[in-house]
Amino acid sequence: MSTKKTPKSALTENDGVEQPKMINPNAVVRKKSIATSSYVSEIKKGNRVLLSKAITLIESTSKKHQQQAKAIIKECLSVKNDAIRIGITGVPGVGKSTFIEAFGLYLTSLGKKVAVLAVDPSSSVSKGSILGDKTRMEELVRDTNAFIRPSPSGNSLGGVARKTRETIILCEAAGFDVIIIETVGVGQSETAVHSMVDFFLLLKLAGAGDQLQGIKRGIIEMADSIVINKADGTNLKPAQLARTEFKRALQLYPHKDNGWVPKVTTCSALKKEKIDGVWQIISDYLALTKQNYSFTKRRQAQNKFWLLQTIEEQLKANFYSNQKVASLLAKLIKQVEDNTISPFDAAEQVLAINANS
Repeated sequence: MSTKKTPKSALTENDGVEQPKMINPNAVVRKKSIATSSYVSEIKKGNRVLLSKAITLIESTSKKHQQQAKAIIKECLSVKNDAIRIGITGVPGVGKSTFIEAFGLYLTSLGKKVAVLAVDPSSSVSKGSILGDKTRMEELVRDTNAFIRPSPSGNSLGGVARKTRETIILCEAAGFDVIIIETVGVGQSETAVHSMVDFFLLLKLAGAGDQLQGIKRGIIEMADSIVINKADGTNLKPAQLARTEFKRALQLYPHKDNGWVPKVTTCSALKKEKIDGVWQIISDYLALTKQNYSFTKRRQAQNKFWLLQTIEEQLKANFYSNQKVASLLAKLIKQVEDNTISPFDAAEQVLAINANS
């Protein structure tokens, strides 16, 4: 006798497919944090990966990261290094990236290890940065003796990354012979870069109405050398003429305390011509300043400057993070806007409450 099967309801739920076990059980496990001692030892060995990660710690706003970054910097300060710090500036379009790549490749061909700290401008709206220097320096980025680190400028003065000074210390500990700091070429960035380098190079253009713009007291006084770029083709003669004009202009300025007379030369970064002449100027400068000890004095003056600068930044940060100050400041700003109190009286009230808190 056959048994009649009861048909299943359409609402019956079947068992699903059995899920396989996780292939990698450690996939969701967070990586362990790297010890400070490991960072320091690997940086001293020239480990680029750990160097990059340490720079990221320096740039981080996390208090935990900042504490570890300070510990790493403290250990790296003891590393003796004869690295040369070169600042390069110029208006946008002058060819800074092209020049730095040609210059960097020339230095690596001499057997030198080169680090490029390129500061990219951050958007004041989105706060983002393109960080495109690595794409602009295609040849140099593939050179095993070169290290390129683009960093966002953030809100720091003139587009110079606030932590560039600390990054220099790490690059020197990693064994780099030449450290190049590129500015975005706007605002007061030149002043900040000048305060952290041994040699300050100003790139200029000819035939672009740049000659008169370039003859400005501040930037000319800071420059240790002026290089007229793009001196090739039909622009060769205008570049030579610009060189003569800048030479004459430099004669109007007082001599530098270190005895160095700024040099003016031309080059073509695109065609990699006369790049060796730029390095010869820098070499002559180093020979003179080390002989008369002005090189060491400049380093000492820079360290003092950065000590005072750091104190000012910390005082400012502590002031605005004070809750009493923030509360009173919000009220006083409204009163200042309504002209019911002067900005000077308002400032005195805010400073007084900060001093008493």
